[in-house]
Amino acid sequence: MTQGGAARRTVLGAAAALAAGTGLTGLSAGSASAADRVRDDAVRGDGRGGGGHGEGGYRDLPVPLVIGHRGASGYRPEHTLGSYRLALDLGADVIEQDLVPTRDGHLVCRHENEIGGTTDVADHPAFASRHTTKTVDGVSVTGWFTEDFTLAELKTLRAKERIPAVRQRGTLYDGRWAVPTFEEVLRWADREGRLRDKRIWLHVETKHPSYFRGLGLGLEEPLARLLRRYGRDGRDAAVFLQSFEPSSLQRLSRLVSAPRVVLLSAANTRPWDFEAAKDPRTVADLVKPEGLRWIADFAQGIGPTLDLIVPRDAAGKLGTPTTLVRDAHARGLVLHPYTARNENSFLPAEYRKGSDPAAYGDAFGAFRRYFELGIDGIFTDNPDTGLLAAEDFRPGRGVNR
Repeated sequence: MTQGGAARRTVLGAAAALAAGTGLTGLSAGSASAADRVRDDAVRGDGRGGGGHGEGGYRDLPVPLVIGHRGASGYRPEHTLGSYRLALDLGADVIEQDLVPTRDGHLVCRHENEIGGTTDVADHPAFASRHTTKTVDGVSVTGWFTEDFTLAELKTLRAKERIPAVRQRGTLYDGRWAVPTFEEVLRWADREGRLRDKRIWLHVETKHPSYFRGLGLGLEEPLARLLRRYGRDGRDAAVFLQSFEPSSLQRLSRLVSAPRVVLLSAANTRPWDFEAAKDPRTVADLVKPEGLRWIADFAQGIGPTLDLIVPRDAAGKLGTPTTLVRDAHARGLVLHPYTARNENSFLPAEYRKGSDPAAYGDAFGAFRRYFELGIDGIFTDNPDTGLLAAEDFRPGRGVNR
């Protein structure tokens, strides 16, 4: 396994890092001012975004890479500036954003367009009439949807913990942050890059792109415009672009040159754009050598569910690894599987401790199992745990050697 040349940052103590993440307030909505853009362009210098400090592309990042899944969502409400900042404080190499549109075409960071579970929208009587049922990618969903709100309306809401039964600590921060626009995140990342003297890498997903294009709210074009505006559109830009729909990445490949990662769900599923196009292939076909060869024509990596790398048996224990890591590497693709978490309810059965689903299990043991297989990075809700586990697999960095 090879390692990138980037030096490791010092890991903050857990208590100090957690405290540091509590004080960040939301940014105002709207586009960057002309002065901001002039300032940011001057700072970036090399045109590659994220601070312009001259580092190389994604092949120069540490291996295995630690990707803050929706920020540090194990500790803060997901997709908030507080969650993103804490992920950096805890040592994440890359921070993930999921993008959905508002009714007036702004890209905002939410895991889903349904926001009843991640905001306080239900507490706003003015929006009660917006509660509805829609079919999104063939699934009936009831709630409130970003495409039914203007950005100004969305900014009156506050983010909250998505799974309070498992992450009660996260509820402490309910209401502290607004829903950020992607442009706000880009500006935030540039500022953090200057403060920390390094480029801040992002991992950006287009959510339900075919669904939104059918509503006249295509994601790729406004995303490409923002990437160009903030210098993250080049081959060595500090950003990965990801989607479960390959056609979204193919479209993006014609707009910008930033590296692209095809996300892959369960083996028996089909990407929604395949469903719409009557393409009979399933994820099981895409992880075969010929499928990976097809992906390599327009992408630089894959983001498979961890079960595609090591399936679980009926008891929830890890079984025999597949050949996916070897096969993807043979075609020059990096692997960023998802999602590692600390809680028992998410861990393979052999790494659980006790019967409380919200208690922490042997997360380090699970990380070790996946890293031993040679993956290039991993999405995790707990970047501090992931970083400590990853250090043992970065040549010359192992803390236990």
